[in-house]
Amino acid sequence: MTTPVDPNTLCLDDLFTHLVDADWLAALINQAHREDMGISGDVTSDMTISATTRGAAAMRTRADGRLAGAILLDRIARRYDPELRVDLHCCDGELLGSGDTVATITGPLRSLLAAERVMLNMVCHLSGIATLTTQYVNAVAGTHAAIMDTRKTIPGYRGLAKYAVRCGRGVCHRIGLYDAVLMKDNHIAHVHEEDLSTRINAAASEARRREPKPTFIEVEVDSLKQLQEVLKCDVDVVLLDNMLPGELREAVAMRDAAGHRAKMEASGSVSLNTVRAIAESGVDRISVGALTHSAPALDFGLDMTD
Repeated sequence: MTTPVDPNTLCLDDLFTHLVDADWLAALINQAHREDMGISGDVTSDMTISATTRGAAAMRTRADGRLAGAILLDRIARRYDPELRVDLHCCDGELLGSGDTVATITGPLRSLLAAERVMLNMVCHLSGIATLTTQYVNAVAGTHAAIMDTRKTIPGYRGLAKYAVRCGRGVCHRIGLYDAVLMKDNHIAHVHEEDLSTRINAAASEARRREPKPTFIEVEVDSLKQLQEVLKCDVDVVLLDNMLPGELREAVAMRDAAGHRAKMEASGSVSLNTVRAIAESGVDRISVGALTHSAPALDFGLDMTD
């Protein structure tokens, strides 16, 4: 049996290649170019800057944070003008202080200014995800709980968003519906409680016979009574939905008493204010939708240096 690649075992460069389809990325950059340049190009630069003028600019952060998206800068620059040169001074995943120079871009000034906003938009957005992820990771330091993302991503941007989570020292959950099994409440709502463990075991057994084999099999529960039934099942992870820290501790104790190997994952109502208490309950994983659907952009600027 084959198993899909676990993205959490890959270095960032390999992860980017694994998650981000090259043709899709080229199309995304082309679309960004089209929506800015239209059919007339940059009319402001055309009227104010000679076609022969060259320039240089530094991309600098204006706040402390974690970098993600620098890997895109050269690709964006080449779409606007093959003569643009990007020199990186920081790598994705690095911590930045306000004022740090991430990259310098040199070449035809018209092209540099045309590419400026697309470069900043991508790096600001992805670095915001990486920075928020780092804040969550720091908040649970000293526990053994991993901070994980979810599928709550902008459609089409999942690969970039999950790459940014890893830049922030978080952990990728399943990438999509195709690589892991997650039986949520709606999947098992029609199953009578007395049949729950039988139905879950049957589904898990079928999943493990499939090619490719799923990276893990997970079941969601919203009560300790449900958990008692699921602990009779051959699953890898149990998702504990919207449970308070006291319930989470009891769930972990039930798992340990049963001698079950399943990891306990907390989800729902997770914030920077609550995540520490959730982690201290003893759960193994905490999935946080906010990492990708609510991360504020990290502020960067492009300052002309020549």
